[in-house]
Amino acid sequence: MATVPLTPSQQRILKLLQGQSQALSAQAIYLRLKQQQQGVGLATVYRALEVLKKTGAIQARLLPSGEAVYSGLPDDRHHLTCLRCNCSIPLGDCPVQDLEQHLRLAHKFQVYYHTLEFFGLCQNCQDSA
Repeated sequence: MATVPLTPSQQRILKLLQGQSQALSAQAIYLRLKQQQQGVGLATVYRALEVLKKTGAIQARLLPSGEAVYSGLPDDRHHLTCLRCNCSIPLGDCPVQDLEQHLRLAHKFQVYYHTLEFFGLCQNCQDSA
């Protein structure tokens, strides 16, 4: 992960994300900071998330709706995502860890994180079809 000095807003957002067990949207981050009476505008949240993402401090994941969600725990996160109800089921293990290592060495590429997502229908949506 690249180390750059963080602004106070970036530090607050990173701290908030690191304390969460699930990923949050920019809007949810903005609302939580507002509830904590930490005056950060929505545009500032988006700018801070972009910087944090580019430095590898956080990871972003796109939902089927097109909305990005952010996590302060940059580790392997893999999901099965239902296209009907939008539930997202985390996978416990990483089936591409060896591939990441190979790409890192073969291309001399610094990998901050990777995501893997499968899209389909969960059991509940299959049963109700």
